[in-house]
Amino acid sequence: MSLTAFFRNKGLGLAAWLLGIVFFLPIAWMVLTSFHSEEDAATNPPSFAASLTLDGYRDFFGAGGGASPWPALINSTVASLASTLCVLLLALPAAYALSIRPVRKWTDVLFFFLSTKMLPVVAGLLPIYLFAKNTDFLDNIWLLVILYTSMNLPIAVWMMQSFLAEVPVAVIEAAQIDGARLPTVLTRVVAPIALPGIAATALICFIFSWNELLFARVLTGVVAQTAPVFLTGFITSQGLFLAKVCAASLVISLPVLAAGFAAQDKLVQGLSLGAVK
Repeated sequence: MSLTAFFRNKGLGLAAWLLGIVFFLPIAWMVLTSFHSEEDAATNPPSFAASLTLDGYRDFFGAGGGASPWPALINSTVASLASTLCVLLLALPAAYALSIRPVRKWTDVLFFFLSTKMLPVVAGLLPIYLFAKNTDFLDNIWLLVILYTSMNLPIAVWMMQSFLAEVPVAVIEAAQIDGARLPTVLTRVVAPIALPGIAATALICFIFSWNELLFARVLTGVVAQTAPVFLTGFITSQGLFLAKVCAASLVISLPVLAAGFAAQDKLVQGLSLGAVK
């Protein structure tokens, strides 16, 4: 390796580290602020040597007499997991039909699926609210499950179509010759081969559902309140709330971070599937 190439590689590595640190700094700042008192968190310029405390976390979990976050966390978990499972059950056969089975003008079908994501969410908020009100579905967690499923289904079909297109057709034909029907082919042949892509799709759908705020804010109240909606309740026009908000943000982000960390190998493998021939 020449000296020029050596310094070029070192420079690219250093730039990558610096970029990673820049992206990590806001998270590190949020974690540090969550362990400060409200007075220290509100100082300007910030005090890095301020004493650490768990008051923000105690307030978040209701130790100071506030509302408990567990119902909201449970609602977010139910809505995210249930909608992700529904998306996978619907997207897998649809992607199979568009990628492996002969479908005319399949690119037009995929573009139609993706075009539904181009509609601003707020444009459909009023009709959905009126529908939920007239059907007594307001403040119902299953309404969010239906909405999150419909919102994530187009991107899931788009992603899984590219993943399933890499499944060897010969393997599917061999299973069909042995007498395997479509459900068996999907569950025992296609799904194991495309598992990295399915895991990546599931993780992205889970993150989108967990982070959704607008529909949850308008369509829920007390019973079906989700974690992001619960988080906004800490922001008030009076008093100090920065440390408490940072503590709540960290706790609410942990499920997504844990899921991403647990499935990071499948996520990278799935998102890069088919990138290198």
